[in-house]
Amino acid sequence: MHEIGMCEGLVDLVRQHAAGRRVAGVRVRIGARHAVVGEAFDQAFAFAALGSAAEGAALDLVVTPVTVDCGTCGHMSESIDVLAVCPRCGDDDVDVRGGDELVLESVQFEGEADVPRDSR
Repeated sequence: MHEIGMCEGLVDLVRQHAAGRRVAGVRVRIGARHAVVGEAFDQAFAFAALGSAAEGAALDLVVTPVTVDCGTCGHMSESIDVLAVCPRCGDDDVDVRGGDELVLESVQFEGEADVPRDSR
């Protein structure tokens, strides 16, 4: 389960930012190429956070799409499906770019105002 490894790294980053403060929420931006399942990622984060300042913190997971360029019809689009096909012509002769990021966007500490949600 690759979610556990990613979440262990995220919890380590959160711990560094927390500097001993309790964490209420974390926002993570992750590219579609990671093919994470939201519920599995939530569970992996909760497991990795056990005993840390992030234990019990809410996780806001923002999945960013890949860019899909069709080699047949030239159409460009975005998708969160890593096995994307062209939505215009249905061909699978596509170039898929991006969607490989994993970014800790923000950390909210207990007693702070809510972290605004990403509008995407």
